[in-house]
Amino acid sequence: MTAAKAPRAWQRMLSGRRLDLLDPSPLDVELSDIAHGLARVARWNGQTSGDHAFSVAQHCLVVEFIFRHFNEATPSDCLMALLHDAPEYVIGDMISPFKAVVGGGYKMIEKRLEAAVHLRFGLPPHPSRELKDKIKKADTIAAYFEATVLAGFTPAEAQKFFGQPRGISRDMLLIDPLPAIEAQRLFCERFAEIEAARGTKP
Repeated sequence: MTAAKAPRAWQRMLSGRRLDLLDPSPLDVELSDIAHGLARVARWNGQTSGDHAFSVAQHCLVVEFIFRHFNEATPSDCLMALLHDAPEYVIGDMISPFKAVVGGGYKMIEKRLEAAVHLRFGLPPHPSRELKDKIKKADTIAAYFEATVLAGFTPAEAQKFFGQPRGISRDMLLIDPLPAIEAQRLFCERFAEIEAARGTKP
């Protein structure tokens, strides 16, 4: 008797692509789907102030700005920073404590999606450890400002979890939540700017 094959987990995208979540192909990754999805996924499980959710797309823009502010980065490095949460266009934004409970399965799918996205746009499957650490630092700084401005944390609470940012201030960042369509547009515009700097043909 042969073992039964595991069922495939397909996600149909608005572009018409069908993405296999367990074995994603770079050929099924489209920027339009990434931008659309990330602009409609809420950070902090939607527990933020304002008329609109603070989207993952907007968070990615903030992180990439902070990353550039603190680093002399190549355009490809900047693209990795912009796409650092790209897998969430498929699997959503899961808060860190719940990721720890879910365990390795979630991380495996996340890593496979990251590789597919990166390869689609001519990047290495995963960032180097040094680059990953720099992007994570920018991500943590963004989280501090999101927590204090939008998510109801006191500065002391946020400092305990994320540290105290130095060399950057809230008024430098695009923190006020944008409508999804605006966050989507800005994400696509920044992607196009980076691709132009990389000399990548559309």
